[in-house]
Amino acid sequence: MTVLPEGFFQALPKVELHCHLLGTVRRATLADWARRERAPITDAEIESFYTRGEKPVGVLRVLRALEQQLMCHADDLERLTREYLAAAAAHGVRHAEFFWNPTGAARDSGIAYRDGLAGIAEAMAAAELEHGITSRLVPAIDREGTPREALEMVRWVVEHRRGFEAVVAGIGIDYRETDRPPELFAEAYALARRHGLKTTAHAGEFGCDWTNVRTAVELLGVDRIDHGYTVVDAPAYARRLAERGIVFTVVPTNSYYLRTLPKERWAQDHPIRRMPGLGLAIHPNTDDPTLHLVTPSEAWRKMHVDFGFDAAALRSFMLNGIAGAWVDDSLKAQWRQRFGAEFDALAAGAG
Repeated sequence: MTVLPEGFFQALPKVELHCHLLGTVRRATLADWARRERAPITDAEIESFYTRGEKPVGVLRVLRALEQQLMCHADDLERLTREYLAAAAAHGVRHAEFFWNPTGAARDSGIAYRDGLAGIAEAMAAAELEHGITSRLVPAIDREGTPREALEMVRWVVEHRRGFEAVVAGIGIDYRETDRPPELFAEAYALARRHGLKTTAHAGEFGCDWTNVRTAVELLGVDRIDHGYTVVDAPAYARRLAERGIVFTVVPTNSYYLRTLPKERWAQDHPIRRMPGLGLAIHPNTDDPTLHLVTPSEAWRKMHVDFGFDAAALRSFMLNGIAGAWVDDSLKAQWRQRFGAEFDALAAGAG
């Protein structure tokens, strides 16, 4: 396999479908808020947030620290969104769909859903004007919370959708999957579907049983799956999802597998490597880019260098992202033609 140059990945036209807004926080931004709030967080702790050793840990605790100690204004969410979209656009991301947890914002940060939504939407509009990047917001259920809180969050989305139809694409669910199976949140997902919202869910991320993926698809009725790695343990079911065209938004820097697989084997044994062989439509993403120390360009490069996918496979992953995006079909058709032509020109130049 010919190794593609780094410039190829920078120029590659991309959509990003799996990124957590709080996981994009810059070190300087976090430090600003720590000083402002006089939070009991030392410089050494901040440094540790942005250090990934051989066994990376701590992403979820950073997100909770942001919610519980550092963010308290809708302007904070506006700043995060503005900085994230500018950084993504600089790496060739043309369209981004990103998660935000309104429950944590309201419960811990004191930011009401409507206020947070308005701040995020303002930054999204500015980013399109300044950087040419379009975006959609995906409010996410806090799965470490209660099903009642999940239902309340979806009600916020429904009640405040007027005027934000082009901003809020649908809902998701995030945070730690262990002991919080998808079926706990069936009522919240049913409400979202009744109101025409798209849906996705984190499932099969933390080494949990593959049936979490099946439950997310069959019971919650999701349009796509975030992570979904353990579905490789059920090849027959994986092939059924492949036939249905379910897009899996995978993360090559997924912390669980970097922690649990030997350093010399993680890329060979990571389930991502097996998913395309089962026919699954996968698409690489950054998840928590500043905390994973990864950019969109680097995420795609890792798919090539670490997992061994060639240019043809990368092209198919790019098209999978377009297929999975929550935009109208006419725009998808335009992107397929434009991105495909750009990819082919880049690949020809790299060869």
